[in-house]
Amino acid sequence: MSAPVLLWFRQDLRLSDQAALVAAAAQGAVIPAYILDDEAPRQWAIGGASRWWLHHSLVSLDASLRAKGSRLILRRGKSADVLKALAQESGARKVHALRHYEPWWRNVEKAVGKVVDLRLYDGALLLDPGRVRTGAGGLYRIYTPFWRALRDQMPPPAPLAEPGRIDAPAQWPDSDRLAQWKLLPTAPDWAARFDEDWTPGEAGARARVAAFHDEAADYDIARNLPSVEGTSRLSPHLHFGEVSPAHVWHQIANAPGDATTFLKELAWRDYAHNVIVQLPAYGSENGHLAFDALPWRDLRSARRDFAAWKRGRTGYPIVDAGMRQLWATGWMHNRVRMIAASFLIKHLLIDWRHGARWFWDTLIDADYANNSVNWQWVAGSGIDANLFTRIMAPLTQSPKFDAAGYIRAWVPELAHLDDRTIHDPDDHGVRPAAYPAKIIGHREARARALAAYADIKG
Repeated sequence: MSAPVLLWFRQDLRLSDQAALVAAAAQGAVIPAYILDDEAPRQWAIGGASRWWLHHSLVSLDASLRAKGSRLILRRGKSADVLKALAQESGARKVHALRHYEPWWRNVEKAVGKVVDLRLYDGALLLDPGRVRTGAGGLYRIYTPFWRALRDQMPPPAPLAEPGRIDAPAQWPDSDRLAQWKLLPTAPDWAARFDEDWTPGEAGARARVAAFHDEAADYDIARNLPSVEGTSRLSPHLHFGEVSPAHVWHQIANAPGDATTFLKELAWRDYAHNVIVQLPAYGSENGHLAFDALPWRDLRSARRDFAAWKRGRTGYPIVDAGMRQLWATGWMHNRVRMIAASFLIKHLLIDWRHGARWFWDTLIDADYANNSVNWQWVAGSGIDANLFTRIMAPLTQSPKFDAAGYIRAWVPELAHLDDRTIHDPDDHGVRPAAYPAKIIGHREARARALAAYADIKG
């Protein structure tokens, strides 16, 4: 029997439209492996909520592989060291994998390529960033021209079918037991409700795409209504690669009605990765250096406000509803994410990086590219961003986007209030004792934020 090949899974936990799997399976026996590498990303190691998702996604992937006559090998450690060891143990001479764009994965791919024969394939994005270039040959920094250039190359190639069978090696290498990794919270089990909202794995991803197919025509309006939750809810499935963006594009582009708004959001994911390829430290460094001088409040003196924001106790119902939804489900409605992020940055004048780190740990769809680009967009510090001076008014946004039902669902102290008063119970004199007063007034917060911004504008 010829030597087996290794199939290295990362954020691509699927069998369909998996170019690395197709290539590996064509060469004979395959040893699929997932390595929990917490050393390479350092401070960007997978957050708590994402670890819950990862556990269940790996269970699903292993079951899918076993149905094909294969199985998933689990190892923990530095990717290059583990893959080298697996190659020596099994006699494998090649490693097949999808290409990824986070700065640590790009570094790891170089390290792996020095110790084994690494073959990389596209498939994590609609298009590899190198294929979306300006007229001068560079990479785009602004989204709108990026979208136009990407759109001109759409649709993506038809998704690849999964192999009917995956040949097993003569002998399997040893594997960790998933339970050993302790990815699931226990004391306390803060993810107890996650199962009610999510089905990690490729089958769950495909089901979610199919369900959204019939909802896509309403996306342009419904995505802004928290009480409807008219978003696709595909973000965690896309982040973990349980479904390919090409599959999503082909399914939704053919949905009834006009799906352009959603397709542009799918392209935003490509754009975010395009940004981190150019600026690998975008998760911790301002895109505009002028923001390095912005006088953020010292977190030691702003600790109580930061804690109130994290717990959903700010006195602003829509902000609090979003933060409580995040803690309970590992996810937050997109419109509310923007409102909650803006509130932290501009109402509380707390550095966006503190909020980004909190989201990194609590979001099941925490994605380095999207998280970094989205927070810098709200902060105004990004290379293509909203103006800092455009300060979202939560008390206006809430009724504008009909958030009453959303607030009732996540802030039970206010559930008895009517649609007129629930958005600002303080102002209407109906705030119950169990619900906190506003930690800062909107006008006061706006004035403080604009004064801070004036400092860096000279």
